[in-house]
Amino acid sequence: MFRGIRPLLRGSTYSGALFAYCGALASLPLLPFAALPALAWSSAPVGVQYAVTALVWSVLIGVIGLARTTRRVLIACARRMLGVPLPDPLGERPRAGSFGAGRTSPPVSGADRWRTPLWLLAHVALGWAGAQLGVLLFIAGLLLPGGWAGAEAGVSVNGWSLRPESGWPSWAAALGCLLLAAALCGGVTYALRWLAPRLLGPSSAERLALAEERERTAAERNRLAHELHDSIGHTLTAATIQAAVAGEVLDADPVAARAALRSIEESTRAALEDLDYVLGMLREEHAGTAPTRTLADLPELLDRLRHAGAEVEPHLSGDFTHVQGTLSRAAYRILQEGLTNALRHGTGGPIHITVATTQDALELSVVNRTGPEMTSGAFPTSGHGLPGLAERVRLLHGAFEAGPDGPEHWRLAVRLPVRLPA
Repeated sequence: MFRGIRPLLRGSTYSGALFAYCGALASLPLLPFAALPALAWSSAPVGVQYAVTALVWSVLIGVIGLARTTRRVLIACARRMLGVPLPDPLGERPRAGSFGAGRTSPPVSGADRWRTPLWLLAHVALGWAGAQLGVLLFIAGLLLPGGWAGAEAGVSVNGWSLRPESGWPSWAAALGCLLLAAALCGGVTYALRWLAPRLLGPSSAERLALAEERERTAAERNRLAHELHDSIGHTLTAATIQAAVAGEVLDADPVAARAALRSIEESTRAALEDLDYVLGMLREEHAGTAPTRTLADLPELLDRLRHAGAEVEPHLSGDFTHVQGTLSRAAYRILQEGLTNALRHGTGGPIHITVATTQDALELSVVNRTGPEMTSGAFPTSGHGLPGLAERVRLLHGAFEAGPDGPEHWRLAVRLPVRLPA
């Protein structure tokens, strides 16, 4: 019993009913215009005039519901007054530079176009019916108790009358009317809450567009995370080693120490460009042109490794001029991550880098010494670098391999097709 009465004690029940009644009041300015055809047809029966007025009134309300602004206002009001979680319409344009920039609204079908007018008509109809019946029940609840109005009171509607005797029957009838008025508010609120997601919520096309937008946003964020991991991770690893080298030779070889510090400055400046771009995108600001690193920047990368004290033995073959765009940028990031792992986990000795290109494929490999105790399961990783590389290679339809190469070496090998399959 108390569970059934509990909704009648919530303020949200009556705020929803108030929302319905406000919709009914908002439709009143249209009533004089709706009555014009009936007034012009003065010879028609009164019932026909009423029907024509109601029909024209409904059409005017529906036409207002076709406006995009009306739907935005109704969604905002329904969220506020009904507590229904409704997303903004897809027609809302995001700020320039945000992940959703450039999205367009999905095509609207005829059925979807009429959902907002149907909501508006249901809103007004529920508001008028609920307001009239609710006011009648409320007034009856105040006047039915015997002697309250100084005379015998009763309720009469369309020939049906209720005239309780004085005493407790009149008070019971009054309490029943008040409870019915409260239950009517709850029923109107429940009906609007049930209709709102179906008529104001996203359509099937809009839900599909929202899902595609979320997928694009997630893919873009993952791409930026990979870029940030590759760039900043490599820079911090190289800078740490270079700082240690500079500290060791500062007194014995000031020239080498200054060279190591210059290398730290150059690498961190490049990393700051990457960081500014990524943070600008994450803050949904205009971040300018993305900094690009391609295979043409590979010599600079190898020089930074040498300044860090690493022994690098590159093996380059083939013509790199036809490796451009996304493939060249991905190849640079793959080599950067492989060299970062070699600096972080290697145990000295030369780092062998192979970049070979043919007409159909680009082959990359990084081999470094790890020591006899390193195995596939024990090789330390951050947990993000190699999985990120594997995902990047998979998206490029390539082959990825990483693991021990003999008892004392670790090998990262990637094969990328130059001509991607259709």
